[in-house]
Amino acid sequence: MTKHPLTRCAALAAMAAISWMAFSVHGYAAESSAAVPADPRQAEIKSLVDKTITPLMARQNVPGMTVGVVFDGHTYVFAYGVADKATKKPVTANTLFEIGSVSKTFTATLAAYAQTTGALSLTDKTSRFVPELTDTPFGDVKLLNLGTHTTGGMPLQVPGNIRSTDQILQYFKTWKPAQPTGTVRTYSNVSIGALGWITARAMHGDFATLVTDHVFKPLDMKHTFIRVPEDQMANYAWGYGKDGKPIRVTPGVFEQEAYGVKTTASDLLRFVQANLGTPVRDDSLQHAIHATHTGYFFDKPMTQDLVWEQYPYPVGVDALLEGNSNHMAYEPTPAHELSPPMAPTPVVWINKTGSTNGFGAYVAFVPSKQMGIVLLANKNYSMDERIRAAHHILTTLDGTARTAAASRE
Repeated sequence: MTKHPLTRCAALAAMAAISWMAFSVHGYAAESSAAVPADPRQAEIKSLVDKTITPLMARQNVPGMTVGVVFDGHTYVFAYGVADKATKKPVTANTLFEIGSVSKTFTATLAAYAQTTGALSLTDKTSRFVPELTDTPFGDVKLLNLGTHTTGGMPLQVPGNIRSTDQILQYFKTWKPAQPTGTVRTYSNVSIGALGWITARAMHGDFATLVTDHVFKPLDMKHTFIRVPEDQMANYAWGYGKDGKPIRVTPGVFEQEAYGVKTTASDLLRFVQANLGTPVRDDSLQHAIHATHTGYFFDKPMTQDLVWEQYPYPVGVDALLEGNSNHMAYEPTPAHELSPPMAPTPVVWINKTGSTNGFGAYVAFVPSKQMGIVLLANKNYSMDERIRAAHHILTTLDGTARTAAASRE
């Protein structure tokens, strides 16, 4: 085991209070000035986002997007394009998007919550909760390895012939790692799906109900769903595949746990705020959210947390592009276990990408700067474009903040 090569910060930076949402839709405020306190930076931030997102959408032929920003104690949501090309229904702050693998961060949060409340330990073997796997290689895998993609060789997707948890259990009984557990990172819906499935077993409940009751509701995420209810279907955007035809995610084994969340930019910003340290009413949940930022493995150029991925801040865009590349997503890469694990530190860029066949998402935040961004689109467009856009917006805002501070000195 190797020590982490990055410098650790001794303590969290002071956390700024976060205000109520200030929405902008198609470039205009969605709430009256009487409802939302005036923010002198609204126009500046809108201009920056407009100039970044409008050409991106044109280059990538993206029908619709929402962009959420947390900065300087305020939150903003800007909406662009259409949620339905056929009806030309515009995207608004209330539009629901599929967020793909960003869903995994909620699974990680629930698992950390289960550990905080004593239902499980991430050092437990899977066989503790699935005794049918006793004396099998998968039964010896720790929950931590599931949550960090370090099982030793899980496939990216659940095999196509598996249609039930009984069948996935049979698959696990015969599974063998291609390499020793904890030595390589293989990004996998199967491993995170298994983490969510086992967490639900440990908590004696249904995964969708548990994540709703213990994560979504305490964070006041009223428009975040595993299954979109009938009265919200009108807000559910259509995604668009490579052929330009409308598409939505198909339910399947581990879909809920790995890529099944639908939400708004406004709600996802609430989750970002909680990850930045904004107090939440459930102390166990707050502790769990913070714990998901613990670094467990180093896989150059990023550190693998519990699902989240982090980089020392400031970070160049090239490092983010490398860390979120196809190579990292589709190929085994060397993973060096950190001993002891790296305690959460605020001077980092933390991110997660997410895609379904018809949607593309990206979330990033920097705790020490109290800033974050959410990009939601109803097309699975270039990952590089998402990262460049987010990096440009946040680092520009950080730069203007530092310039303003210097001018006051």
